[in-house]
Formats: sequence, structure tokens, C-alpha cells
Amino acid sequence: MLHIETTREGYRISTDKSQLQTDVIYQYLSEESYWAKDIPRSFVEKSIANSLCFGIYHGQEQIGFARVISDLATFGYLADVFVLPAHRGRGLSKWLMEVILAHPDLTTLRRFMLATQDAHGLYKQFGFNALEHPDRVMGKLMNGTYTDMKKSS
Repeated sequence: MLHIETTREGYRISTDKSQLQTDVIYQYLSEESYWAKDIPRSFVEKSIANSLCFGIYHGQEQIGFARVISDLATFGYLADVFVLPAHRGRGLSKWLMEVILAHPDLTTLRRFMLATQDAHGLYKQFGFNALEHPDRVMGKLMNGTYTDMKKSS
């Protein structure tokens, strides 16, 4: 995978995984996100290891994140997108989406998918829409929620 880094107005986006601050990512996903509440740290680490990751930094502090699960040829799934609350309202999510969609390893994708509860407006600006034929897409929820898994262990 090609590593990229770009800067703007005191912020930096990088795909260099060695710069990722796993503590920040884990804390946000496990405690603040609605989609990964109580996720085990080992799952976060494994997901990072097996994805194309984009970190957003302000100075040396990681303040945002996104990852793409992909074969880097035809299909991609955007996941775990966040910007910490103190840095929201500065256009960082839009910039992050621009950087992700321009990444050379992702420009040949035929289908790029994501799921969101509350950021439809952001993603629509970048061409994401409700599925044209949702009856053709299937999914399987496995193992319940991370909270359920935590309770049973």
C-alpha cells in the first residue's frame, strides 16, 4: 500500500500506521462511538493491522481516524470514521473524505460502501447514496454487540 501524507492549516493526514495512536482510537471507538461501544482493544488492533488507515493529527496529537477495508482493486468499505469533538467544525471530515477518495490504491474501486446513523449529509457530498437496489444487498449480524460479548465473558 502506498503511504500518503498531506497537511492543511496546522493539521496533517497520514496513512503511515506507525504514527497511529491506538490509545486514542481505542478510547473513542470503545467509549464514545455508537457503532463500536465496548469493542475489545485486541479487535481494534487487529482491524488497524488489516485495513488502510488514515490518521488526522494536530501537532503530535491524533485527533481523527478512518479506515478502509478493501481488496484495493474493486471493493472498499469505509469504517470507524471520527474527528474528536474539540476539532469538529473545521472541515476536517470533508478533507478526510477528499484524501481517502483520492488515495491511488482506491481510485479503481467499483463499489465503495459505508454505514452511518447520522452523517448522511457528509457522505452525500462525496457521491454516497442509499442503495439503488437494497433488496440485492444482504448482511449477517454475528455475535451480537461488543457489550453483549463483554457481558458473556
